[in-house]
Amino acid sequence: MGGSRIPLHKRLSLELHHAVLKQRVDEHRLHQLFWECTLRCNLNCRHCGSDCRMVSEQSDMPLHDFLNVLDEIRSQTDPSDIMVITTGGEPLLRKDLCECGRQITSRGFVWGMVSNGMLLDDNKLKELIDSGLKSIAISFDGFEADHNWMRGHPESYCRAENAIKALTKTSGLVWDVISCVNQRTIRYLPDFRDYLIKIGVPKWRLFTVFPFGRAANEPELRLSDQQFIEMMDFIRQTRLENKINTSYGCDGFLGIYEGEVRNRYFACSAGVNVASVLADGSVSGCLSIRSNYHQGNIYRDSFWDVWQNRFKPYRNHKWMRTGKCARCKVWRYCQGNGMHLRDGEGKLHLCQYEMITRALNARSI
Repeated sequence: MGGSRIPLHKRLSLELHHAVLKQRVDEHRLHQLFWECTLRCNLNCRHCGSDCRMVSEQSDMPLHDFLNVLDEIRSQTDPSDIMVITTGGEPLLRKDLCECGRQITSRGFVWGMVSNGMLLDDNKLKELIDSGLKSIAISFDGFEADHNWMRGHPESYCRAENAIKALTKTSGLVWDVISCVNQRTIRYLPDFRDYLIKIGVPKWRLFTVFPFGRAANEPELRLSDQQFIEMMDFIRQTRLENKINTSYGCDGFLGIYEGEVRNRYFACSAGVNVASVLADGSVSGCLSIRSNYHQGNIYRDSFWDVWQNRFKPYRNHKWMRTGKCARCKVWRYCQGNGMHLRDGEGKLHLCQYEMITRALNARSI
C-alpha cells in the first residue's frame, strides 16, 4: 500500500485546496460558459460522447437565442471575467460562426473555441481572429494512422496538422493541442511529444476516455491500470523537462500524482465555475457530462436564475457518497470525482484514483 499512500506534505496542500474549494462553491462565480452551437460534425470519432453527425436531428441554436443568455449574464456580472467557448459538434460548420464571435466579443466576453481543425486554414484563422477569437484548442491524437483511426476520416490528421501549423504563425492567440491517449498511442508518447515540440506547439493537454457514448463500445480506447500510471509518469517527467507545457485533463482525483501532472489540484468545476448551454437549450455543468443532470432550459427558464439557485447536485456532492465512495479514505479531497463520470442513476463508472492504487500496489508486490 505504501506506493499509493499520499505523503504528508501533499495532504497539507490538499487540505488548503479543500478550504479554497469550499469558498469557490459558496461563491459559484461563472468563469466558463460552453455553447454547444451545433451538433453537426464532419468527423465520426470513436470516443464521441455526444454522438454528433454530419446531419443532426437537432437544429443549430439560432444565434439570437444564445445572445439573449449573454445579455442576461452581462446585466448581472462582469462579462470580461467569463470565457464563452463555442463547441459542438464542429463549430466551424456554422456559416455564421464569425458573426457569433463578433457578437460574443462585442458584449465584452472572451471568445474561445474547440475544433477538430478540419476546416481551419490560414484564411479562416485570420477571419476568426479578426472576429475576436482569443483562444482555441485543436484535437490531435497521435501520428497519422492512429489519429485517422480515432477520428474516422482519412484526411483528419493532415488537416489538423495544417491547422496547427497555421496557429504557430499567429501571435496574440492562446492555443493548445488536446490528445486522447489510448492503447494505440500510449506506446509512442515520447516521440509524439518531440514532434509537437518540433512543429512549435506551446501547450499540450492529454486526456483519457470514459465509458460513455461511443467509447462505451470501444475497449481499445481505454488504458489499463499500468498504462494509466505510465502516462502519469510520462506527464510528470515532461513537465520537469519544461520543453512543452504539458498537463493531464481535468477529470479525476489522482492521488500521489496530484500537484505534479497539472497546474492545480483536482476539483470538478462543473456547476461551480463552469456551465454550458446545449444545442436544445438545456443548461448543464459542462459538455463532458452526457447523463441528464440538466438544471433548466433557456427556452423556459432564466439562465441566471438557474445558475444562482439550482445546480445543487453539482455544488453538494454528499449524494455521491455511496458504494465505494462511502468507504474511500480520500473522499475529502476527491468529493466523488467528476460529474461526467457518473451515469443518470448516479453510479460512478470510472475512478482514476482506484486505477492508480491498483497499479502502484501491483508494482510493489
